[in-house]
Amino acid sequence: MASKLPTVAIIGQANVGKSSLFNRLVRSNQAIVAREAGTTRDNVLGRVEHNYHQFWLVDTAGLKDAADEFEASIQDQITEAADAADVILVVVDSTQYVSDEDRTVAKKALRSKKPVILIVNKTDLKESLPTDEFKRLGIKEIIRTSAEHNQGTNTVLDAVVALIPAKSEEAPDNILRISLIGRPNVGKSYLFNTLAGKQQAIVANVAGTTRDVNRISVRYGARDIEILDTAGMRKPGKQEVGIEKFSVLRTLQAIEESDVCFLLMDVNELNTQLDQRLAGIIDDAGKGMVLVISKWDSVEDKDAYTRDALAPKISNTFKFTPWAPLIFTSSVTGQNVTKLFDLALDIDARRHQELKTRQLNDLLQKLIQRHPPAGLKNTHPKLRYMVQTDVSPPWFVIYGSNLKFIHWSYKRYLERHVRETFSFAGTPIRFSFRDEKQIKANREKEQLQKDKLAKKVKPTDSTEL
Repeated sequence: MASKLPTVAIIGQANVGKSSLFNRLVRSNQAIVAREAGTTRDNVLGRVEHNYHQFWLVDTAGLKDAADEFEASIQDQITEAADAADVILVVVDSTQYVSDEDRTVAKKALRSKKPVILIVNKTDLKESLPTDEFKRLGIKEIIRTSAEHNQGTNTVLDAVVALIPAKSEEAPDNILRISLIGRPNVGKSYLFNTLAGKQQAIVANVAGTTRDVNRISVRYGARDIEILDTAGMRKPGKQEVGIEKFSVLRTLQAIEESDVCFLLMDVNELNTQLDQRLAGIIDDAGKGMVLVISKWDSVEDKDAYTRDALAPKISNTFKFTPWAPLIFTSSVTGQNVTKLFDLALDIDARRHQELKTRQLNDLLQKLIQRHPPAGLKNTHPKLRYMVQTDVSPPWFVIYGSNLKFIHWSYKRYLERHVRETFSFAGTPIRFSFRDEKQIKANREKEQLQKDKLAKKVKPTDSTEL
């Protein structure tokens, strides 16, 4: 089963500190994944790690003054939050008495039957009201915080991870999951239907439980494939209040659940910043990716020159993911549609290949001899050996000394040659560097602490009870 992280939604009225709380919870862990500019915040989505747990955190910013927008937006938004999230954080202002709007938010959250935590924020202010004032909302777990002063945020994280499963390795089910990612109207649904129609052995066609992610299972050759169709992400300024905010979350969830992502782009509207942001999210999630140029049939006077002229421009736009293959398709004519299945299967195979340590070390020594790593005086990095520790995505660990002095360009040099030598096209690969001296020092420190502890609890003469 492909990995799928739990999601935690923050809901509440405007100006209660939701965005401040979001930023504290995400930035304190240095795990910002996507930046979505909005009227009241810098970030909408973040990936958080705490005590061996990981989850997506979503800020449902967009609730304005209740007078004119509350009834129009909050009902759908909270319903969507309940559907999409595993845990709901209801945030209120500790300096304001409980309002009818707060009660509506709390009731909707509780009715979802999902775990709900009440965050009473701004407790550092003198006007802060006692906790009893907020018990009337009916939410049992109440945590007092001051997001501005970073008070109570660890308590919030502890409470959240107590409600979600720890990150664990799940047994693979051998189903290849492909998600269609992109902006609205780039041809995702058309491609979704075309891919399904190309197959003669459709196993199931079941709409997802969410409004904007549909799934279909097909069999291609000897492999079961599940295709996920998402509603699409708009530019931040064009996202509508309420349901549309959650299309972003569900796109992210689809990426997490997938093995390979097809990033679709309309040939008539290329090189947008949002496409680059989506590619970055896919890369950060460690998923395979194909850049799919759709609606190729709509281009007039197309010939080999047109394609050859476009490809370098597109590749330059996505030069931060040079490993992603590029393909031109048309769901109307069926051009290259079936090739997408072959491409996805090939990428999945590369993501799961396991290399022998000897192969890796032979390559590492050749690369070092050809181009030794630079360093400072008497502190040159020494790369001793390399091992592969994981697949999907492939993960490599290099051991040595003075590794903190390795320049980022040298790391890129190593990655490029590992990728080219062992054919990792279509998938990101990861590298970790572990300093043997530091490892030894950590072990000695740990042993010293154990010895001190053993002396403290050394058995002494005692009388029997």
